[in-house]
Amino acid sequence: MSRKKKWEWTPYLLLLPSAVIFGGFVFLPFFKNIYTSLTLTDAVGNPIKFVGFRNYIRILTSEEFRSTILRTFRFALMVGIPAFLIGMVLALAATEHRRGSRIYETMYTIPLVIAAAPASVIWYLIFAPHAGILNYLLGTDYAWLAEPDKAMQCVAIVTIWTGLGMNVIFLLTGFRNVPAELTESAQIDGAGYFSRLYHIVIPIASPQIFFVIFYNLILSFQTFAQIRLLTNGGPYQSTRTLIWSIYEEAFRNTRFDYACVQSVVLFLIVFILTRIQFLFEKKGVNY
Repeated sequence: MSRKKKWEWTPYLLLLPSAVIFGGFVFLPFFKNIYTSLTLTDAVGNPIKFVGFRNYIRILTSEEFRSTILRTFRFALMVGIPAFLIGMVLALAATEHRRGSRIYETMYTIPLVIAAAPASVIWYLIFAPHAGILNYLLGTDYAWLAEPDKAMQCVAIVTIWTGLGMNVIFLLTGFRNVPAELTESAQIDGAGYFSRLYHIVIPIASPQIFFVIFYNLILSFQTFAQIRLLTNGGPYQSTRTLIWSIYEEAFRNTRFDYACVQSVVLFLIVFILTRIQFLFEKKGVNY
């Protein structure tokens, strides 16, 4: 005689608060954003007319939007590559425990505890044209943030600095997980430092390395506070990335429909990067 399985409500009751929070603050706004991108909106963002993909066609065929996308990807490369390389060099330097190593390990990770807004204010004072620290050290009077060819570089420097602590922590964890017996055996067999690094350290620390590479790329696509406080999208729209364009369309031009279209594009870019990360993780990461 079969016994009916008793339905257990406790797990679902425990999950209910999280489900309500995620549904109300993540999924509901996400689907509402998609719907709004298919409509025309009034000055406060309320949909007034369904137009289908007309907004997408208008945005995607815009020369200004294409320039914004190219500028965003260029900024991602300006942040992603140097951030990874600098973090890797500092993490390798701090891998071995030496006297006083705790001091510079702490110095490397200090940017992690500083929010993007105060960090941007600090760097704004460094880049200031007349009383700035950088001009004082160089003996110049250069308006770093007012030049189109230098403003994006300055924003990239600040973004790299704010993410440096996270890079060092993850890479340092990966490098210190490498068994000392392997590197010592390779050294006894005559393997040089770079040979040990390439054949032993990097393969074992590949999960952390892979994570840091894509972390910096995704971080660069979401950089907003630095642009807002340092350049305000200028000069001459030279720092107008995709996320700044979303803010500008919504809260300055009151075109919430266009802002929603661009936010969907940003979501798709981050989603594709995440899928690429999972795809290459299976092929190039050793666990």
